[in-house]
Amino acid sequence: MSITTCVFDAYGTLFDVSAAARQAAEDPDNAALRPHWQTLASHWRLKQLQYSWLRAITGAHTDFWQVTGEGLDWALEAVGLAGDAALRQRLLDLYWQLQAYPEVPAMLRALKDAGLETAILSNGSPDMLDGAVRSAGLGDVLDDVLSVESVGIFKPDHRVYDLVGQRFGCPPEAVLFVSSNGWDAAAAAGYGFRTAWVNRAGEPVDRLPWTPDHILSDLTGIPELAEV
Repeated sequence: MSITTCVFDAYGTLFDVSAAARQAAEDPDNAALRPHWQTLASHWRLKQLQYSWLRAITGAHTDFWQVTGEGLDWALEAVGLAGDAALRQRLLDLYWQLQAYPEVPAMLRALKDAGLETAILSNGSPDMLDGAVRSAGLGDVLDDVLSVESVGIFKPDHRVYDLVGQRFGCPPEAVLFVSSNGWDAAAAAGYGFRTAWVNRAGEPVDRLPWTPDHILSDLTGIPELAEV
């Protein structure tokens, strides 16, 4: 079956989650962050994901903005900057303005020009995602932005992946699902989507019951995978 719909995870896939820490470290007032920004960015992202999984498992759902703040608090304490309230606020403010990876606009435009449906499917809350899409100028190349908030549980619960078929009326095998998270791409493959893992860091494949159909170093090759 031909691909009709290309669906993307947001954070780390379309949007560079390290950008907030990198930009904050460039501020003259944040000299203390400069030696630690990469470590902080890594800790922040990991805790953000871990907290989403734990909340999903325990039924303690909250919106992704709270999870993002809690992950940041852990990361700031881990690098010895927990007492810097101004830095914390600056990092959170920047998270609403994350930069898209350089290849993203042209890649999405190629998909749209070929007549494919495009969407985001994300753990992010609707207002967070709206801010990121507007900041990156991607609104005209996305048909929809789907948030887990409509089902009240984080990925990789199957109810999240169900949102794609409910919105676009397509079977799973007509969907190319793209994520920078290996576990997300694997779970989506188990659900029945065709999947691509954007493995920018060259990490090993996760030991899970399913594996992504494709592994890429960036998003440039997505139109080719979608047979555009």
